[in-house]
Amino acid sequence: MAAKDDLGRAGESRAATYLTDLGFEIVDRNWRSGRGELDLVARDAETIVVVEVKTRSDDAFGDPLFAVDRRKYDRLWRLALAWRQDHPVSAIGRRLRVDLIGITGPDPRTGRLDHLEDVC
Repeated sequence: MAAKDDLGRAGESRAATYLTDLGFEIVDRNWRSGRGELDLVARDAETIVVVEVKTRSDDAFGDPLFAVDRRKYDRLWRLALAWRQDHPVSAIGRRLRVDLIGITGPDPRTGRLDHLEDVC
């Protein structure tokens, strides 16, 4: 596995731990459909949260959250709706939102974590 893939997986693990600490349950990781992939899907009593995780070893190319453009937001929303359709029991009575988590630092376990809620 390439170093960038290891960095990305470590970032997703850190994001999952962060969300769990906030009281969310991780219900899916790296969910795939014919339209793409969702990094994380989490839920609490009221909300299903689809989470895009961007991890960078430094900020030489800018904040990782800025790597998500309008086209990516639209794709994330379509994937969130597809996930909800494939998992109706998990989604009953819960609102749906899309969040971004950016992690910056050579070690994702200790790097800076930024969380933007309800981005689209």
